Amino acid sequence: MTDHKYPWSHNRRYNAYTQYFTKQFGQRVQKISVDAGFSCPNRDGKLAAGGCTYCNNDAFNPSYCNPSKSIDQQVQEGIEFHKIRYRRASNYLVYFQPYSNTYAPLNHLKKLYETALKQPGVIGLVIGTRPDCIDDEKLKYLQELSKQYYIIIEYGVESIYNNTLKRINRWHTFEQSIEAIIKTADYGINTGAHFIFGLPGESRTMMMDSVNEISKLPLTTIKFHQLQIVENTIMAKNFNTNRSDYNLFSFEDYINFIVSFTEKLNPEFIIERFAGEVPPRYLAGPGWDLIRNDQIVIAIEKELEKRDSWQGKYFNSKRSSQKNPR
Repeated sequence: MTDHKYPWSHNRRYNAYTQYFTKQFGQRVQKISVDAGFSCPNRDGKLAAGGCTYCNNDAFNPSYCNPSKSIDQQVQEGIEFHKIRYRRASNYLVYFQPYSNTYAPLNHLKKLYETALKQPGVIGLVIGTRPDCIDDEKLKYLQELSKQYYIIIEYGVESIYNNTLKRINRWHTFEQSIEAIIKTADYGINTGAHFIFGLPGESRTMMMDSVNEISKLPLTTIKFHQLQIVENTIMAKNFNTNRSDYNLFSFEDYINFIVSFTEKLNPEFIIERFAGEVPPRYLAGPGWDLIRNDQIVIAIEKELEKRDSWQGKYFNSKRSSQKNPR
């Protein structure tokens, strides 16, 4: 193991999220999810109805995260919950998570964000949203907030392929994602993106080839999820009638895939998550039983070690420096 291969802390073979925050703040930082009652333009009829075909927010919302409660109540209950689970955490980021959390007038957003930031121990915000729900007015405001707090906007990109985005009822394009991500980074705001592997119609080759386009983006953090078929979704109904169009991963296949993907990924990106967890009671299709996220990370690290590899080992910086397609 040599330092020039992977210069991140704790000799990790990838640019790890937990180490990033320890380096930034000198200690563990914990996210507190809140549900502020937002919708999405592909859900409320502005662009479409029904939302993303795979989406059921109940599958990942913690119990304290409920729009019937005020933001300050959700934050306080979340802090109490995490004090028991993660006793070392004393700093918190409020994660505006379900649906599109910039999809409202700025005055309404200000009230929500500033209420969250006033809570004891809160040092910043993570704002999950869509690339078509951001504008210069909101970015200028968040730029000002970022001078005092840690602010990151996390965009649901999901795929680089517009045919896939249309099929899963996203109603935005990859070009819109590129534009939003570049604009956010140009404002000096931390920028994250989320991608799903295994969406219907995408081959493994298509998924792997996407690393070149993804690596061009000016991202701070990145999240990956394997597709999981969740109960009470449009996708669950489609899956039951057309299973042959889905390229779902077994656990072993996904470890090999995501490690190979990571080897080609821009080494500057901080990897927040390699895979997703849905409680088994919500799964409508094949799952990984009770394999937890920490077990997934251990398997990935073992595979990287087995290959004597690391994030960005095969990163093509020349290809990545080319402009994104418009």
